[in-house]
Amino acid sequence: MIIKTLAVGPIVANCYILGCEDTKEAAVVDPGDDAPRILMALAESALKVKYILNTHGHFDHVGANKKMKDATAAPILIHPLDAPMLSHLSASASAWGLSADDSPPPDRMVEEGDTISFGKNITLKVIHTPGHTPGGISFHGDNKVFVGDTLFDGSIGRTDFPGGNFETLISSIKNKLFMLGDDVQVFTGHGPVTTIGKEKRSNPFVR
Repeated sequence: MIIKTLAVGPIVANCYILGCEDTKEAAVVDPGDDAPRILMALAESALKVKYILNTHGHFDHVGANKKMKDATAAPILIHPLDAPMLSHLSASASAWGLSADDSPPPDRMVEEGDTISFGKNITLKVIHTPGHTPGGISFHGDNKVFVGDTLFDGSIGRTDFPGGNFETLISSIKNKLFMLGDDVQVFTGHGPVTTIGKEKRSNPFVR
């Protein structure tokens, strides 16, 4: 599986391009900003977007939804509990002194246990990991998990935003993500890639 990482926007959120080497079908996880850069990265590998996947509804992770959908016509997927946030991205960004386009409504709602398949044999399983937001989700497949702002290298997502809950977040990490296996790579919403095993051993928030 092709994996390209782009740190996008002024809050430097990670956008991930996941592509099939055989069919060139791709999914874009969390297009937060910089749509032209994302589209250029896709073009460099001749990838065609089949899905736009949102781990949660904060503007720094979905602010380029509109431009990406306009350019690719790919469906937007998000958990139903975070879907209402997509129509308020402009207001959310302006509170930070920033700008973002409101997103089109989602084309498909995904929940715990759903699967998303593209390419020759790429399948991502949806894991509901609330706490940072009520509808936060992670995408797990091929010994990798894309977690948005649920878990970071040595840290966890903030829970002081509306809809956040510290106890819920810790439960998501311990009872969902930590069950995946120590060697699973964790692709975070900000910062470097880590592993489940490393976070079990040394993350001060969940030890």
